[in-house]
Amino acid sequence: MSSTYYQDAMEIKSDLVKFMQDIIRIPSLSSEEGAVVARIRDEMLRIGYDEVTIDPMGNVIGRIGSGPRVIAFDGHVDIVDVGDPALWDRDPYSGDIEDGILYGRGTSDMKGGVASSVYAGALLKKRGIPDDVTFYATGTVQEEDCDGLCWQYIVNEDGIRPDLVVITEPTSLRIYRGHRGRMEMEVHTSGVSCHGSAPERGDNAVYKMAGIIADIEKLNERLEPRDPLGKGTVTISEIRSTSPSLCAVADGCTIHLDRRLTIDETEETSVAEILALPSVKAANAEVTVLEYAVPSHTGLTYPTRKYYPTWEMGEDEAPVQAAMTAYREAFDKEPEVGHWTFSTNGVATAGMHNIPTVGFGPGHEHFAHAPNEQTEVEHLVCCTAFYSALVDQFARG
Repeated sequence: MSSTYYQDAMEIKSDLVKFMQDIIRIPSLSSEEGAVVARIRDEMLRIGYDEVTIDPMGNVIGRIGSGPRVIAFDGHVDIVDVGDPALWDRDPYSGDIEDGILYGRGTSDMKGGVASSVYAGALLKKRGIPDDVTFYATGTVQEEDCDGLCWQYIVNEDGIRPDLVVITEPTSLRIYRGHRGRMEMEVHTSGVSCHGSAPERGDNAVYKMAGIIADIEKLNERLEPRDPLGKGTVTISEIRSTSPSLCAVADGCTIHLDRRLTIDETEETSVAEILALPSVKAANAEVTVLEYAVPSHTGLTYPTRKYYPTWEMGEDEAPVQAAMTAYREAFDKEPEVGHWTFSTNGVATAGMHNIPTVGFGPGHEHFAHAPNEQTEVEHLVCCTAFYSALVDQFARG
């Protein structure tokens, strides 16, 4: 690779990699991101961003330029826990580099995207940003717990509504243009408790739920694939019951549903599917879409429903075409274009707010949430180069 964008990124590689190692070494579970947010703020200030703020929710937002056209790069800074440490070959927070691979929790999901977008700002400061562009690099919070909540806040409360958002989740250096949505529901059945020695005197809520469970399994089998995102799914991820004691008939039973949404599947259609099941009608079961209301690391609570819409950009649409052109300019070859399997903050930017959104990030989806999470150092450099090229392409219109 010999483009100016790539050469410029190579010149700042050592600083980029050191910063990446620093933020990997800071544990940052959802609602516990304060230390890593402060480290990112300090790096933005050291680079010379025009403005750096931490909003009331705790998202760190760095700005360069003040033009009317706004491009923002999203990178969430929260991570999942390490799971069983015995499954890791090294300290999950080591930030070790071996044979060009950087290891640690958050390397692919997704502090690599954060580091590369912050350092794309360094390249913009070095060469100058186009006059009509405002560039934002963000370190967003609580994504692992509630996709898109941070961008609901940034758009609705901070008043920042970009013309283009780039999601820097791992894409294996491909351009991604959407993914399935998801939602969380509960189904509840009610019964009448009685002594377990004479169950016929009661009305067992678990037995009522049994038919619903079978019907939901069949519903999942009936859901049809829809291009280009494939099949929506529904699965039961938890079941629980209540009773006065373990020697009594259950008077309540609840199941938790993880519903993945493909094209044209919405909150309304998904709830209606469950309500239409014969077993749900027979049991007079209640169906509820859950809410998320957990304080951020600053203590702010910003409630939302656990409905995360599907989104997809057409390959011929301007944002995707701009990303493809930027890729060619950065790497002198044709890009691969695809979709994520998992969900991202794009559920808010594109799914809720209809902001044009594309994805490009370092690392690989299959390492997300897995032991021995890793990303290639070369990916960090390539993403920094690509983000810089995309800002220029965005400026051209």
